Amino acid sequence: MTIARRTLLTLTLALSAGALTAPALAQDKKELTIGATAGSNIEVLRLGIKPLLEKRGYKVKLVEFNDYVQPNIALAQGALDANFFQHIIYLNRFREDRGLDLVDVVQGPMAPFGIYSKKRKSLAEARPGDRITLANDPANLAHGLALLAEQKLITLKPGADPIRVTEKDVAANPLKLKLQPIEAAQIPRTLDDAEYAIVNGNFAISSGLKLTDALVLEKTPDHYLLVVAVKSKDKAQPWSQAIVEAFHAPEFKTVLDQKFPGYARPAFLQ
Repeated sequence: MTIARRTLLTLTLALSAGALTAPALAQDKKELTIGATAGSNIEVLRLGIKPLLEKRGYKVKLVEFNDYVQPNIALAQGALDANFFQHIIYLNRFREDRGLDLVDVVQGPMAPFGIYSKKRKSLAEARPGDRITLANDPANLAHGLALLAEQKLITLKPGADPIRVTEKDVAANPLKLKLQPIEAAQIPRTLDDAEYAIVNGNFAISSGLKLTDALVLEKTPDHYLLVVAVKSKDKAQPWSQAIVEAFHAPEFKTVLDQKFPGYARPAFLQ
């Protein structure tokens, strides 16, 4: 065999091998399974994102969760293609603690944290020993404590990182408020017993509360906005980028304006 023929054969085999692998890498899957927690998070997807993806030819299945652990486990195990329920602080801590290869691809809106009560009409009515329920997972516990500090009900230690604080970082609690961390989804049920409850916005809505029922709604900082997470290997996939584009679409902003007023949003959706 001549050198020219061997070279041609080598190129042909290389191109053939590339033809077998390249399309597989670039192939845009058309059936997507996206998870979200109950309430506003899954409704944002159902009303705002799913229709936009379906217009682009995707078949979208939404899966509802009632806790903050299973959506990331399901994503890591391949039962989901993406999820939408957590802020970047929670995602970073979860993937480090569990050793999961997950990344965020786009920020989205969230129903803000609020302090609710059936027994008090304002925070000014707080009495010594009042019980306050708040989320027990580290990221949202810190979120709740920071909100209490912002409202001057507690004081955090000087220099404490507000996104990582725990009950050990409470420097002063003048009213000796009883802080009771529990699972976030269960907090609305404590309103009949506790004097105050710090409720994640999506669980407030899923339990029948209105954002306007809150005694206080936080001004959500950017690091507490929700993110869409995918597996690292899927970040550059066409379907993953389609999700990103759907969140940036003007039509999605219109849905937020009409269906989700008062929600915290990233700058590109203002």
